[in-house]
Amino acid sequence: MLRLYCSSTTGLTYAGLILGLVACKGPEKRPQSDKALAESAAVYEEVAARFRKVGETANLQGPESARYDRDLDVWFVSNVNGTPTAKDNNGYISRLRPDGTPYNLKFIEGGKKGVTLNAPKGLSIIGDTLWVADVDFARAFNKRTGAALANVTIQGRVKFLNGAAVGPDGAVYMTDTGIAFGPKGEISHPGPDQVLRITRSGATVALSSATLAGPNGITWDSKENRFVIVSFTGNGIFGWKPGDKDVKSLGTGPGQQDGVTVLPDGRILVTSWADSSLFVLDHGKTTKVATGIASPADIDFDEKDSRVAVPQLLVNKVQFWEAP
Repeated sequence: MLRLYCSSTTGLTYAGLILGLVACKGPEKRPQSDKALAESAAVYEEVAARFRKVGETANLQGPESARYDRDLDVWFVSNVNGTPTAKDNNGYISRLRPDGTPYNLKFIEGGKKGVTLNAPKGLSIIGDTLWVADVDFARAFNKRTGAALANVTIQGRVKFLNGAAVGPDGAVYMTDTGIAFGPKGEISHPGPDQVLRITRSGATVALSSATLAGPNGITWDSKENRFVIVSFTGNGIFGWKPGDKDVKSLGTGPGQQDGVTVLPDGRILVTSWADSSLFVLDHGKTTKVATGIASPADIDFDEKDSRVAVPQLLVNKVQFWEAP
């Protein structure tokens, strides 16, 4: 891997080396030097875009979604703790400090204090309410106390409730990936591919489209006034404005996309199981910013610390990466 550094004895930097090489070239070599400069600049840009791993939290149990709360300055992490569709009431929500150290490993726990949590996945926060996608229920809890507030049933209408995001209307929007698991863990995709609008009074289908191809992660892009939704069974990344009948393609990724969030500069940050990566989408172009992250799931970004949390569902960890 190419590393950038500055020597204390020579003061030589990678950028300075490029400029020095250019200065030493004569006019007769200019076409070649321009090409070399362009190639070197491309390498520099790629390396400079890389995120830096700054920590990880281990000893979790199927962490699927991480959501940062600016109000409390904590991370909430959902733990499936079993198979993704099992109704075993042993799922839980962890609360971590900004650096990832555990604050309360089982802040909300299925089977305790009147709480039902089977296989919690996507998380979203509205005020003091933490919403959780849980198989075929949308559940709400007090983010300060962990007390159960609501259980909205969507039984018989969804296959696999997954991602969650708050919309501009104050409702929660959750994806139904439309996948099913066989007795040996094999995955099928019978559908439907849909997005549901959730309030405490119930759930309605906001969007149904085969184009979504197993919609997984979802996030609200306030600058563009749209949701961004990523496909798990396909490779699409889509934009959708509430009320529109279908989605608009924003680009494609490696496939098996899971988590998505929008960075402060407007770039779209996405995880992919297909190549164990974290990548950004910027005006249709994808660039990997971190690799070697097995089973990367639903992410969020802490703007204060310029840090993204990446749950690793099958490795039982959450990794923390710092943006440049």
